Amino acid sequence: MYIKKVKLENFRNYEKQEIIFNKNINNIFGDNAQGKTNILEAIFICGLGKSFRTNQDKELININKDYSNVEIEYYKKDREGKIKLELNQKKDFFINDIKVKKVSDILGKIYVVLFTPQDINILKNDPSKRRRFLNIMISQLRPMYVHILNKYNKTLEQRNNYLKQIKYENKSYEMLDIWDEQLVDLGTKIFIYRKEFLEKINNKIKNIHLITTQNKENIEIKYKSNIIDENKYLQELKNKRNIDIQKGYTGIGIHRDDFEIFINNENISIYGSQGQQRSSIISLKLAEAETIYEEIEEYPIILLDDFMSELDKKRIKGFIENIKENQVIITSTEKIILDKNEINYYNVKNAKIEPT
Repeated sequence: MYIKKVKLENFRNYEKQEIIFNKNINNIFGDNAQGKTNILEAIFICGLGKSFRTNQDKELININKDYSNVEIEYYKKDREGKIKLELNQKKDFFINDIKVKKVSDILGKIYVVLFTPQDINILKNDPSKRRRFLNIMISQLRPMYVHILNKYNKTLEQRNNYLKQIKYENKSYEMLDIWDEQLVDLGTKIFIYRKEFLEKINNKIKNIHLITTQNKENIEIKYKSNIIDENKYLQELKNKRNIDIQKGYTGIGIHRDDFEIFINNENISIYGSQGQQRSSIISLKLAEAETIYEEIEEYPIILLDDFMSELDKKRIKGFIENIKENQVIITSTEKIILDKNEINYYNVKNAKIEPT
């Protein structure tokens, strides 16, 4: 699949802009703070329903305006389509000019894999970044996952609130049984989804990383979860009730899930160099792209936000060799010269994009 056209109106620093892409490689270049990343953000939002930069939708609207529109025309092997975002007091999406009932209805229309300089944080100490990576990947391929995850988070919030009520208002313990059973049911389903997709990633990342590192590094991902058996999960929640009540939050569950990446049997987050960590992120994202292709038999769109500037020439070469027939949209401060197929160049200056 590929994106043919992006139309922006009052989006971020753009007032009106239309961009036509080719289905191979597209390089958007220009000085910093000109709006390059905003193009990738608009595409990402139309693929997943939310920004990768902010949770505040009002930040997407041009500072001098009170509304914003984004329109994406895309092509798949058997059809073409259009997704439109209208943003003012609320956020509305349209598929082929028909308004959808909920944001999750747009999932599975545009498949994207995003690289940003901040992706290195996936390997740092915050497990929430790794869970977010999993959630984004799975939600594109299994829209029901989003529904289950949202229900889990809501149930978790309700249980945490009730824990505080037990502590401070002497509420009955018995009501916890309701929240516990719901958490176990939803959490077990989420665990199965995550385990399945990490296995798929693991099956692909090894060969990808060997190519990227010229056969020098063996990579492996290990899933960490305290949710394995449904019955033990429920019993563990009950065993830890008193601790949860004292702390005011639920200490175990899939909201604590994590995964670790090992290179040559050493934990990359502890022992890996900056170069190894960046290579691991490249391999992880490329494995995500291959997993998407295996599922839908369509190559996802690869969005690279100034990512190439963080890599040395050898790692860039290994990365390019792993890209197959994906459409690639790259932002950079200067033109990127690649020995690949057709490349379109677009210069960004003062919120205006000109093909060059």
